[in-house]
Amino acid sequence: MKSMKILGIETSCDETAASVIENGRTILSNVIASQAEMHAKYGGIVPEVASRQHMVTIIPVLQQSLEEAGMLARDLDGVAVTYGPGLAGSLLIGVNAAKGLALADELPFIGLNHLEGHIYASWLEELDPEGRPGFPLMCLIASGGHTDLILMKGHGRFKLVGRTRDDAAGEAFDKAARVLGLGFPGGPEIQRVSSESRGVEPRFTRPRIKDSLDFSFSGLKSAVMRRAEERGIYPPQAGDSEPDPAKVADIAKAFQEAIVDSMVQHTTQAAKDHNVRGVLLGGGVAANTLLREEMKSRSPVEVIVPRPGLCTDNGAMIGAAAYFHMRQGKSYQWDMDVVPNLRLG
Repeated sequence: MKSMKILGIETSCDETAASVIENGRTILSNVIASQAEMHAKYGGIVPEVASRQHMVTIIPVLQQSLEEAGMLARDLDGVAVTYGPGLAGSLLIGVNAAKGLALADELPFIGLNHLEGHIYASWLEELDPEGRPGFPLMCLIASGGHTDLILMKGHGRFKLVGRTRDDAAGEAFDKAARVLGLGFPGGPEIQRVSSESRGVEPRFTRPRIKDSLDFSFSGLKSAVMRRAEERGIYPPQAGDSEPDPAKVADIAKAFQEAIVDSMVQHTTQAAKDHNVRGVLLGGGVAANTLLREEMKSRSPVEVIVPRPGLCTDNGAMIGAAAYFHMRQGKSYQWDMDVVPNLRLG
């Protein structure tokens, strides 16, 4: 069978990313231009700033991706791009660039669901083409905008079985970090300071929704704020005084354990309920060390998780997902528009 090389483009939020993927598995290039430092001063993503920066970086990123893969655009077998969910302005930059590139070189063109991309990140290095250990798989997609439990019955066959009722896990990490006076993005900062904790803080109550696999993290966020107020950490004190690092670390550790425990509980229960063969993690929060360790130790079935660099947004996951569509001859119309609230399953 002739190899298939696909250019995957991802601009759903604050990373401008492009990657050339061969046969849905081999990474020939993977270029990511992050805006994290730019948005850190605001404590979160500013959509208008993100879309403007995508306009500046999209062409250089595409050029570098092709150069690193050692090929020209006309050598590609297809172009794939995220068309949702995400920030409308950011998505438009990627979709229009992908359409222009595909049209200029008469290449097949396909739009991909961002969440599906996170699922297929595991096919790049962890899974064989048919998905060892086999279907069905229970997928936890945890990021700044999503915390979804998705039953994957086969390639392109998804069913939503649980989702967040309020804040996504990554959003909760960001908000907790802001309360504790830590940097952005919050997930890595919470993990960093948690390693310095004395472990003296009492545990936070684990959120549960009766008779549901849905998540809820807004209560945890509020509990962190109340405890930070009790410890004199929040709101920030006037003058140059800094909060006690030990107190910050202790609260961060208790919060991280609570949010991880909640995700593991729901995911392992869903795996049992649906009798799956494996659990798959994806999304930026899946890079969290405690989540990876706890899921692997408590899951009743094999756990598959990409290396941390493939958990965050990247073009490689889009190229990998596109392969399984394009090998069946699927493609979308040229009038395809972005869908900021696009769902999977």
